[in-house]
Amino acid sequence: MQRLEPPDLHYLNAAMGWLALGCRADAEAELERIAPQHHRHPDVLEVRWEILAKRQEWEAALDVARKLLSHAPERASSWLHHAYALRRVPEGGLEKAWEALRPAAEKHPREPVVLFNLSCYACQMRKLDEARQWFQRAMKVGGKETIKGMALADDDLAPLWEEIRKL
Repeated sequence: MQRLEPPDLHYLNAAMGWLALGCRADAEAELERIAPQHHRHPDVLEVRWEILAKRQEWEAALDVARKLLSHAPERASSWLHHAYALRRVPEGGLEKAWEALRPAAEKHPREPVVLFNLSCYACQMRKLDEARQWFQRAMKVGGKETIKGMALADDDLAPLWEEIRKL
C-alpha cells in the first residue's frame, strides 16, 4: 500500500486529532480533504471506522471494516473492527462476529485484544470453558494485570468475574 504523503498525511493527522478531541464532524471534514485515490488507504479507513463507531452507525462501519479487511488483513485492527461492527448490525450478531474473528487468532496469535475479544464472545455464547482458554492465552501475550483489568471492566466477561478476581 502506498504511503500517504503531505498534504493528505496532514489531513489524516488532523482528523485523528479532531477525533481524539471528540469532534467527529471536524475529523470527517479533514478526511474528505484527502485525495479520492487515498480514501481506501488503511489508515484513512481506520479513522473513518472510528468516526462511524462513535456514531454507532454500525452498517456503515461494517462496510468500512470490510474494505479495511480487504486492503489490510495483516492488521489485527481490521479483523477486530470487522467483528465488532458485525456483532452490532441486524444481520450480524454474536455468533457471526465470533466466526469472523476466529481466523484472526491464527493470523495474529500475539495480539492480546484478538484473544481477549474471542474470550468475550465465547463467554457471551455461554461457552465458558472456551472463554477461559482464550482468556488465558490473552493473559500470556498481553500481561496478566493488563488483561485482568480489561476483563473486570468488560461486562461481556461478567460470568467469569469471580474467577478472574482470584487470578
